[in-house]
Order: sequence, then structure tokens, then C-alpha cells
Amino acid sequence: MCATDTERVITVVPPPLSLYSIMVEHIFLLVIVTLISVLQNAFFATKVEREGKEHNNKTAFERVSCANRNCMDSYPTFLAVMWCAGLCLNQAPAAFAGIIYLVARQKYFVGYMGQTSQSTPGFLFGKRVLAFLILMCIVGIFNFLLVRYLGNDYKDTMETITNAASALLLIP
Repeated sequence: MCATDTERVITVVPPPLSLYSIMVEHIFLLVIVTLISVLQNAFFATKVEREGKEHNNKTAFERVSCANRNCMDSYPTFLAVMWCAGLCLNQAPAAFAGIIYLVARQKYFVGYMGQTSQSTPGFLFGKRVLAFLILMCIVGIFNFLLVRYLGNDYKDTMETITNAASALLLIP
């Protein structure tokens, strides 16, 4: 054995840049919606902090705090189903549904600061968007199983259906 055989240097070569751009291309809309949701959470926290500093209206603080808590309770579920739907099926309708969910959550938060009954439309609309995202997850997983075990790929058909169905989310 030569000394060079035992002293081999292993160099790790990163994949070509195009592979990274391909990966980012499939998730960038989901990343943008996630960052917008983080900004929305920061806005909600700021509202709670502002109401907490103003000691003149305790019920306003309790409402804002409760609305923030309720939004934070559903936040992990929203992120999980949005990312699952985007990765398993198609990022465009998942990101669109994510934006619609954030608008519904904003409507819920603002409505909760007024009369509690004003928050109901935002809450119900948010539930409908989450149901759509869960359905997208199930369809994406079902398609994966079809491809894996039966060799049938219906992803193009399912993407077309979800793209069309995502527009139905705008109907009140």
C-alpha cells in the first residue's frame, strides 16, 4: 500500500446550484406565506402588548389576549396542513389558501376585539380553508400511494382540480 492510499482526503462537493434553485422553486410560495403569517403573529402580539400597557380598559385587554391565544392555538395546525398540501400536491393552491386563511384570521382577530359575535364569520371561513388544505393533503398522499403501489399517477388531474377548487374559497 502506498502512503497516498491510506491518506485519502475526502472532499464533499456541493450539488450544482441548479438543484438548490429547483428545490426552492417548489416551496418558495409556501415560504412567503409562512413569513407573512409570522409578521401577522408579531402584529397580534403587539396589539396585546399595547392593550396591556393601557390599564384603563381591562375587558379590551382580555378580548385581545383571548383572540391572540385562539389564533395561536390554530397556528401549528395551519402551518402543518399548508406545508403538507404544498409538498404533497401543489404549492400554488396551498399558498393561495394560506393567504386566504391569514385574511380570515385577521378578520377573526379584529372582529373579536369588537363584539364577540363579529368574530364568527372569520372563524367559520378559517375552518373552511383548513378543511380545504386537509383535503389537499389527503389527495396528495392518496396520489403518492397510487403511484407507489399501483403505478397510476393522477397528480396532473388532481392539481387541475385543486387549482380550480381554490378559487371557490373566495365564495363567502
